[in-house]
Amino acid sequence: MIELEHICKRVVEICEETANFISTEIIKISDKAVETKSLNSLVTYVDKTAEKMLVENLGALIPEAGFHTEEETAGHTTENYIWIIDPLDGTTNFIHGIYPHAISIALQYCNETVLGVVYELGQKECFYSWKGGKVYLNKKEVTVSKRTYLKEALLATGFPYYNYSLLEPFLNSLKFFMQNTRGVRRLGSAATDLAYVACGRFDCFYEYSLQAWDVAAGAFLVQQAGGRIADFSLENNYLYGGEIIASNAEIYEEFSSAIKLFFETKGK
Repeated sequence: MIELEHICKRVVEICEETANFISTEIIKISDKAVETKSLNSLVTYVDKTAEKMLVENLGALIPEAGFHTEEETAGHTTENYIWIIDPLDGTTNFIHGIYPHAISIALQYCNETVLGVVYELGQKECFYSWKGGKVYLNKKEVTVSKRTYLKEALLATGFPYYNYSLLEPFLNSLKFFMQNTRGVRRLGSAATDLAYVACGRFDCFYEYSLQAWDVAAGAFLVQQAGGRIADFSLENNYLYGGEIIASNAEIYEEFSSAIKLFFETKGK
């Protein structure tokens, strides 16, 4: 396998270069530059250009790697190494000139995630790790929180923007967590939410109707930082199954049991 620490640090530099481009465009964006993929799913030339920049630079870094990207500027392949990329997680925030929005990059080797980088542009914070390494936030080591009970926890979630099939159990869960935790936040960037779990700002996160590029890097960071990840059935299908829960290790059992209870009848 390639030397992951060196690769990860170079990915951080590539993210910083791409973030500089995105940041210069935020004041230029207009409604005319926005394309509508669906009612609440938007894309701009910034997403597409940023993705092309990432594909070009990451392709030079590992020439034999394939890509799985949101804006499909590079086709998915069956190579051993696969980059999973979201060039701008939180596009709606970006269009409206608010934060957070983030670059999310994960590297898989033979279907195992071995590297993850999330760069949040608002605070210029880069979260990163590689297999066998620690999790860092701007070169400082971080871990998940140490809180032990759900009643002490600050949660994050996201709202579905096209798949409303689980809306009723989701709203029921939201009511429960609002009444039984320290609060619930909705930032609009799943990659940032997961990075915040990894560094202990949030204790738990859950969301459905997500894609692999939304969660691949952030989920890896949570695990590397001592946290736990699952889907709503408490299985391991969080990357392509469209649903994810994340928390520190101490709260996981209580949090995951609540999630499973609310969503156990999904699809029935």
